[in-house]
Amino acid sequence: MATSAIVDRRSRPGLDLLRKALRHGLVVGGGSIVLLLAVVAVFGAALAPYAPVAMDFTARFAPPSWAHPFGTDDFGRDLFSRVLHSAAVSFQVAFIAVGISGTVGVALGVLAGYLGGWLDEVIMRAMDVAFAFPAVLLAITVMAVLGRGVENAMIAIAIVYVPIFARVTRGAVISVRGREFVTAARALGTSHVRIMVAHVLPNAAGPILVQTSLSLAFAILAEAALSFFGLGTQPPDPSWGRLLAEGRAYLGQAPWMGIFPGLAIIAAVLGFNLLGDGLRDVLDPRWRRR
Repeated sequence: MATSAIVDRRSRPGLDLLRKALRHGLVVGGGSIVLLLAVVAVFGAALAPYAPVAMDFTARFAPPSWAHPFGTDDFGRDLFSRVLHSAAVSFQVAFIAVGISGTVGVALGVLAGYLGGWLDEVIMRAMDVAFAFPAVLLAITVMAVLGRGVENAMIAIAIVYVPIFARVTRGAVISVRGREFVTAARALGTSHVRIMVAHVLPNAAGPILVQTSLSLAFAILAEAALSFFGLGTQPPDPSWGRLLAEGRAYLGQAPWMGIFPGLAIIAAVLGFNLLGDGLRDVLDPRWRRR
């Protein structure tokens, strides 16, 4: 009986946070948008009425209709199908890039924040050098070295966001490393690696989760920018940024070629930003009080 009471008390904080998240308007709204777009990214190929590269020159620049909900482009390709297929590319690039940058950046941030000293100085000065360059400019520079393509775009975006994760994680770890449970673990002779993994990192996870959501939004924007400039997705493969680049020359003749890919990018960025803001409110007591 006592044991079950202890388990209940320990599990309650997590359940309380989950309930607060599910009642928070930003989390629900942003999460719903992200979930919808994730479903489109996974099942877009099955939902699309046409192949993304199928051409019909008799239907060039057709306006939105029942046959083509988003209209067609200069080759008669169905824009609705191309937007659906593009979601998979944009989400894949964003999640893989943020996954890589998050893994590397969190590891560096934990080491710098927990161990401190000269290691902290070396890591953070390196991160400061990377921060000196604008994100998109740094990604374009990396792409110039690596070459064009989706895979290189993932690497470029990952490199850009490593310093962000490192700094956020370092700040969160510094606020945790002096807590009583960390001191007790040291007194018991627990290794530094185990303390960092089992005690420090879980208690610093809140800001990292928020930063992950926000970084996914900016990663989608970065991928769209790189593809817009011809550095990311290469034709005939579609992506939201690539579709914007293709529609730029026909904005007066066929404005839907730029409107619908732009709306897709806006929806994705808005969803992840709302989700990140909601998670911040739920996980940070200071924001909840405000």
